[in-house]
Amino acid sequence: MSSSIDFKAEVIAVYPDKVRISVSDIAAFSDGKSIRVGSYLRITDSEDCALIAIIENFCIEVTDKAERRHVIEALPLGIIAEGKFIRGGDTLTIPPTGVSPATDADIKKIFEDSVEPAKKFVFGSLVSNNEIKVPVDGDRFFNKHIAVVGSTGAGKSHTIAKIIQSAVSAKNGNYALNNSHVVIFDIHSEYKSAFPDANFLDASNLTLPYWLLNSEELEEVLLDTGERDNYNQSAVFRQLVTENKKRHNTGSKFVFYDSPLKFDIRQVLNALFNIKNETVNSRNESRYMIADGSYTLLADGKTDQTHGLLLDADQRLDKYFANRLEFHPTKPQSITAGSYADKSLDKFFTRFESKVAQDRLQFLFGPAADTASLEGTLMNLIGYGAKQSNVTVIDLSGVPFEVLSITVSLISRILFEYGYHYKVMRTSANELINTDAPLLLVYEEAHKYVPNSDLARFRASKFSIERIAKEGRKYGVTLLLSSQRPSEISETIFSQCSNFLAMRLTNPSDQNYVSRLLPDTLGNLCDKLPTLSAGEALLIGEAVVMPSLIKVEPCCPAPSSTDIPYYQLWKEEWKTLDFANIKKTWLKE
Repeated sequence: MSSSIDFKAEVIAVYPDKVRISVSDIAAFSDGKSIRVGSYLRITDSEDCALIAIIENFCIEVTDKAERRHVIEALPLGIIAEGKFIRGGDTLTIPPTGVSPATDADIKKIFEDSVEPAKKFVFGSLVSNNEIKVPVDGDRFFNKHIAVVGSTGAGKSHTIAKIIQSAVSAKNGNYALNNSHVVIFDIHSEYKSAFPDANFLDASNLTLPYWLLNSEELEEVLLDTGERDNYNQSAVFRQLVTENKKRHNTGSKFVFYDSPLKFDIRQVLNALFNIKNETVNSRNESRYMIADGSYTLLADGKTDQTHGLLLDADQRLDKYFANRLEFHPTKPQSITAGSYADKSLDKFFTRFESKVAQDRLQFLFGPAADTASLEGTLMNLIGYGAKQSNVTVIDLSGVPFEVLSITVSLISRILFEYGYHYKVMRTSANELINTDAPLLLVYEEAHKYVPNSDLARFRASKFSIERIAKEGRKYGVTLLLSSQRPSEISETIFSQCSNFLAMRLTNPSDQNYVSRLLPDTLGNLCDKLPTLSAGEALLIGEAVVMPSLIKVEPCCPAPSSTDIPYYQLWKEEWKTLDFANIKKTWLKE
């Protein structure tokens, strides 16, 4: 290569965050290489020290003598000193001894030597030079929360699949499964094809027993949103659930409404039916007017103080849980309605019973819930069930929309509490590491169930996932959020992410939102977000030596999220569709 002096490439100005370089002959300067925004320059300051900078923009200026020259503005990244790249570095002195395009060896020093071999994790290469891989520190990448954002078609699903496939295939020895544990919340049924060996759960084989729901989740499913603050409904329901748990868990020392202990929801329904219909002896309200033939009313249908069943509080609930009972109707000055007689309980019971009977909600209320266990449910969710697998794909496409956020909330909370209690167990055993089986939870299209909204139907899922975002790292539970609308995600969750893959974003509000929340910036490269090609991303965060534009390597096998070739299909001959089978699939016949 010709020296920089031959074609007058020289630094003409140095700013705190920018270097200006004048080049009289750009062709000779580039020496046949492509010089563009994002290319790297080497500015030699002394024999053993060189500054590496990245081109942000360049232009052509015309001098007073009508001579044309290129002026390049570059962002200083760091220095190469004693064969190592150091981020930042000393202030550049003027004049430096030479300016030239950085060699592949220079650029490799920046990236390949930036991470210890044992921690090196690679899934992409530089956009400007696909021969140069961009490693991240695998520990810092996965033990901090990750966000992958980009418009539809930018390549988010392929990027997530590549990251997980690379993690699952990494091994320190010769064995079938490594120790990675990934749970994917798949809202569009895309990832089954990318992970054919995954533990695959959907509405047909997923069992999430209702008794694991906490108070917020139970009431969100069963109480009408508009009546969420109806004290009568909530108070009765809380009492019945708590008392039923006590009867089914007599060996447990502490039983509360929120305790993850078994109870029988059909017995609770029985009790609710009886409470809303119960009548009592107006002369002795401790006697309940159950029409079971155990006593006879006076000839005129009136009562005295001995009519009705004399029951204390526990006896009453035992009887109410067991069966649905018939009560004598109210009569003036003789038989009165019970203390909870309220038309709102009628509506509550009807809604409650219909929810429990819905075929679409059998994964919550079906017969399998009665035989399920906490440990069995947990094992199934993280790939320790009948089929051991690194990846669990939870297909949410068949879950009814009205319980989608509850489903995500319950699974997220169970997995967070697993991490918490596993840490407690290991700490008490004096283990050095909190957990030896950390989890990564992948939330596809996260804005659909943790939106930046205060609506009641998102309350439970936001609480669960925000808790993981704020505390999960301590217990070996981290998040990977994926969204095409980052501005609609809960800011509490998004701002906890330490590593970002920002792909093509065309919506200005999303671009501004991402730029504002990113923990590090690379000059004007954020302005390239609308023009990135599919699979290209701005990689930024604590796990990478410096923010970089990368091309994510193709994943294999790919998720089923490839664009449909509309026009090519439309040009083919008219297709005959099997509507009978479509109906069977639709109605799950």
